[in-house]
Amino acid sequence: MQNTSDYTCAFCGEPNTTFVDISAGFQQSYVEDCQVCCRPNVLYIRVDEDTLEIEIESDYNE
Repeated sequence: MQNTSDYTCAFCGEPNTTFVDISAGFQQSYVEDCQVCCRPNVLYIRVDEDTLEIEIESDYNE
């Protein structure tokens, strides 16, 4: 099951939308390039098991 969720780029501060595959688990992390500045962000994704609400934190990828 895929859903979309928003995160803020750790580099430029611009909002981004990404697809999250909930079937991959309730805690995930991976690198995705910002759609605005193209710099790589590490996305830390948490999915609430009861509500399926998605929370994303981004950090610099170095």
